[in-house]
Amino acid sequence: MPTPTRSPRRRAPAAPTEPARMDAVNTPAPGQPPRPPGKPPLWARFMEALLKPWIEIKREPAEAPFDLDRPICYVIENYGLSNTLILDRACREAGLPSPLAALPGDPLGRKRAYVALSRRRAGVFGRPRNRSHSDALSRLLMAHRLYPDQDVQLVPVSIFVGRAPARQSGWFSVLFSENWALVGRFRRLLAILLNGRDTVVQFSPGVRVWEILGDDMPHERQVRKVSRVLRAHFRRIKTAVIGPDLSTRRLLVDRVLDAEPVRKAITDQARRDGTEYLDAWKKAHGFAWEIAADYSNPVVRSASFALTGFWNRIYDGLNVHHMDTLKQVAPGHEVIYVPCHRSHMDYLLLSYLLYSRGVVPPHIVAGVNLNMPVLGPILRRGGAFFIRRSIKGNALYAAVLGEYVAQLVSEGFSLEYFIEGGRSRTGRLLPPKGGMIVMTLKAFLRAPRRPVVFQPVYIGYEKLIEGKSYLDELTGQPKEKETVWALLKAAAGILRQHYGKVAVNFGEPIFLDQVLAVHAPDWRERNAANPDEKPAWLNTAVEDIANRIQVNINRAADVNPVNLLALALLATPKHAMSEADLLAQLGLYKKLLAALPYSERVTVTELEPAEIIAYGEKIGVLTRTDHPLGAVLSVEGETAVLQSYFRNNVLHLFAAASWVALCFQNNRRMSRSGLLRLGRTIYPFVQEELFLPWDADGFVQRLEATVDLFVAEGLLTMASEDDGGYLSRGPGQTDEVFRLRAVAHSLQQAFERYFIAITTLVKNGPRTLSSGELETLCQLTAQRLSLLYAPAAPEFFDKTLFRGFIHKLREMKLVWIAENGKLDFDEPLTAWEKDAKVVLGRDLRHTIAKLSPEAVSKVAKSRGDEETTA
Repeated sequence: MPTPTRSPRRRAPAAPTEPARMDAVNTPAPGQPPRPPGKPPLWARFMEALLKPWIEIKREPAEAPFDLDRPICYVIENYGLSNTLILDRACREAGLPSPLAALPGDPLGRKRAYVALSRRRAGVFGRPRNRSHSDALSRLLMAHRLYPDQDVQLVPVSIFVGRAPARQSGWFSVLFSENWALVGRFRRLLAILLNGRDTVVQFSPGVRVWEILGDDMPHERQVRKVSRVLRAHFRRIKTAVIGPDLSTRRLLVDRVLDAEPVRKAITDQARRDGTEYLDAWKKAHGFAWEIAADYSNPVVRSASFALTGFWNRIYDGLNVHHMDTLKQVAPGHEVIYVPCHRSHMDYLLLSYLLYSRGVVPPHIVAGVNLNMPVLGPILRRGGAFFIRRSIKGNALYAAVLGEYVAQLVSEGFSLEYFIEGGRSRTGRLLPPKGGMIVMTLKAFLRAPRRPVVFQPVYIGYEKLIEGKSYLDELTGQPKEKETVWALLKAAAGILRQHYGKVAVNFGEPIFLDQVLAVHAPDWRERNAANPDEKPAWLNTAVEDIANRIQVNINRAADVNPVNLLALALLATPKHAMSEADLLAQLGLYKKLLAALPYSERVTVTELEPAEIIAYGEKIGVLTRTDHPLGAVLSVEGETAVLQSYFRNNVLHLFAAASWVALCFQNNRRMSRSGLLRLGRTIYPFVQEELFLPWDADGFVQRLEATVDLFVAEGLLTMASEDDGGYLSRGPGQTDEVFRLRAVAHSLQQAFERYFIAITTLVKNGPRTLSSGELETLCQLTAQRLSLLYAPAAPEFFDKTLFRGFIHKLREMKLVWIAENGKLDFDEPLTAWEKDAKVVLGRDLRHTIAKLSPEAVSKVAKSRGDEETTA
């Protein structure tokens, strides 16, 4: 142990030139009388007898590295009855003085010969508190100041229970092996019962108290200094024995609070609140402690054992694709995992998969709603850190969170967060939120030590654990609050069911350096000149990264049997098809995916159409009704509504095919050039909604390839150039037209939403509606259309989709904000409405036109009533 500066004024008795040594059986030094080891009290002997069968002690080193002729005060890092008993037994076995016997003169005032630097105090109620100030150490140092004849030496002793469980050890033993956490009595007891036969007691060289006293230093400061030196010593020993402390909570919280941005935020908070700096610091410390993860390798290993059985119980398999590219990219990079978010299983699956494949699990951003009893501590030790849903207006919390993320990035920890902000209830990718990306970029710009790579991940399910709750929320019921009891109830139900297979596909990585090269080629020079200035290009770069992530997630989609069944059956009015028609439709979808691959990372089920139907019946998705004219297959009730979720997972893969088919929904003939022109017009809105990867020219090329495939399959015919090169379909009741209509259905409702928004705008006129008013009117119209006619998919009247469409209209300058805050437009928007008539049928257009004014008048009347009441 390093020793502080020796006192220059006070002289201590000289130490022997040749200190006594001790072998494994504590043979006294020549010429020295054996020192009586001291007798522990009766209660200690009784407790040691109880623990004896469970503990085997290995002492290190074999010879005592301290003076046996001088009074010994042992120093242990953490107080605990078990630590005291283990220390006493180790001393008695080595013939050393007992820590449970008083020192000469009893300077500690409690008939003991040991001090503990930390003590865990916990009452019956409330959270345990760790006390880090040692009153005994303070009394010992004061006794030497007051009584010069005292000459005690401090001997640090490190105690490890189960320091290195073998790889074949049971997961329970691993969970309770030695780690950096200051544990409670029950956990320590389990550690002794499971790992006590692998107990190590390590004695360090002693240091005389006189050598660490300084007369010119106040007593309290001296105590803190000695405590700090001893803790640093224990940390070095512990690191050498069990490895480095991986607990970001313990290591990073202090760094976060010491960072300049956080100190400034604390000062500003104290000024706003009119309080002392210490009060604001405590608030910041509470925020940091609430956020920070507490990563534990034993917990992660134990969780991997438990989850293996859990996955095997509820899933029929886990299919992983393109992980080899991640392993090639990850070394030397700061990896940010950005998966889609469709289930609470997402982060468990991804962390489990990475750990089991030899990749370090990331620190995961989780909502603070998951920081509940039992589950929260487990997730925190698995690497989760908890953030609040909204931090608007809380500058101190934002500073603490931003600094915590910056510390993680600078230390090289991989991260995982969901840029959608929450789980998708419709199966579509949600509009991205850039908050965490902003924090990541700022952290990188502040300390660009390692290049950053964003790793998109697609996770696809065949059944959802949250399916029932999603149905409830889509029908208008409020989201249930996460509680321990709800978790236990859900777990009981989950274990009784099977949820098919899960696919995890790693998408094409996004390198931050490449993005910065596009938006700010000279970012290094600018950052060096003004490190604290927010770059003007930051928001644009964040939007670009967020959009690339969503696009690359979609480009790594997995098409499973349930996706294909949902695409086919939900395209019919009663969600039913004859077996022959369903076989043909499934075959067409597979041919489209094979002939026109969306991306090299898209994976498609290898099952043939007949096998897909059999699989759907096996897992309970399909219902078969036998009939003399042929079996009918259908999805019914709540299953049908939930299948829209799985259809929406892969909707983007068929966007081009759906548009071509939609053009022939109400038209027998259309020119190829007209189809491509309309496709170019509609594409920006479809691209915004489905995160498609092409530019406008790329989409047109995709449409041309799709037309050629439809012609080859006999779904369309193309006239010769002499006849105008028109494309045409067959008469209304043919099998080919039936298949075209099924393909068109997946995009039809999106186009209907666009028409509702345009019609509502045009009918009300320019400078009449604000963006918010238009969203509300569109939602009301879509809801009424769904109630009066065929039920639509739950997302048909989703306000978020209307908001995205209106945002795109503004981005394309088709509408803009007038001086009065209302939406203004001119002739191009009216022309766009006329183009829509080519695609939508007359009856549907008439219905939408009829409903829109009715919705407008009702909302206007409702607002008028509110104003009159006010």
